[in-house]
Formats: sequence, C-alpha cells, structure tokens
Amino acid sequence: MTSIIQREVQNALHQHWKLYLAEGILLIILGAVAIILPPIATLAVTIVIGWLFLISGVVGLYTTFMLRQAPGFWWSLVSAVLAIAAGLILLGWPISGAVSLTLVLIAFFIVEGVASIMFALEHKRELTGQWGWMVFSGAVDLILAAIILSGLPGTAAWALGLLVGINMIFGGWALALLALAARKASTA
Repeated sequence: MTSIIQREVQNALHQHWKLYLAEGILLIILGAVAIILPPIATLAVTIVIGWLFLISGVVGLYTTFMLRQAPGFWWSLVSAVLAIAAGLILLGWPISGAVSLTLVLIAFFIVEGVASIMFALEHKRELTGQWGWMVFSGAVDLILAAIILSGLPGTAAWALGLLVGINMIFGGWALALLALAARKASTA
C-alpha cells in the first residue's frame, strides 16, 4: 500500500513539474524586487494584510448578524470587530503596523521553516538528491526569524520587505530545483 502511494505521489510530481518550476521562478522574481525595494515591499505587505483583515472582518460581521441566533454570537462579533479594527489600523498607519507584522513574520518564518524541513523529509524517497535544498530553505527561514527578532524594533521599517524577499528567493530556488528533479523522476 505504501509503495502504491509513493508511486502516485511521484507520478503527480512528475506530471506537474512545470507548475512547480513556474512557481519557483515567480517567487525568485518577486523576491528580487522585494530585496531591491525593501521599504516599498514592507508597505505592500502591511497594506495587503490590512486589507485581508478588513475584508475578513466585514464578512465575519455580516455572517455573525445573519446567524445571530446561533451559539457563540458574542464571540463571533468580537472576532469580526477585532479583524476590522486591525485592518483599519494597518491601512491607516502601515509604518507603525510594520512592527506588529514583524512579530507575526517571526512566527511565520518559524512555522514555514519547520514545514519546509518536514516537507523535504517526507519527499526524501521520491526525489532523492534534491530534497536537501528544501531542508536548506527551511533552515534559512529559521535563521531569518532569529535575525528579525534580534533587530527589533529599529529594523522593522525595512526588514519585513527584505526578509520576505530573501524568503521568496530561497523558497523559489528550492521549488525550482525540486521541480527539475521531479521532471527527471521515473514514473514507472
């Protein structure tokens, strides 16, 4: 049973290697732009997250009132109002919001690093020889988390964009190498 699943995963990776390669190349390009213009990338990330909070809060508020008879109404209301407030704060004061988002970014890089390492270890059998690049990418994420934490709060204005760019380049590079290995993988 395990060998059948492994074969299916290997076949799926082999069949879709071009999508992985395209995603990797796109991540490398976006990462380079973020590294070249880190303050703008920091603002862009802050504004996008602000919009996400605002939209999710408005949708949450609407559904909360549509289902006001459901259990947990007050908790849903609090959650929706907090999301709206967070969105408005990030959109209204994106530079100040960058410090808060820097703390969120630390958590993201830790989770992303661990997830990348675990992904690589699970694909070790299917893509021998190239899975180490995903481990390396995960390790870079963990190092980035440490760098951000050590530079707070002074580096928050530019570090967010720069480190997201670095993360994108390493993630894109690893994904592109993984795709090229999947292209060569046997589907027998």
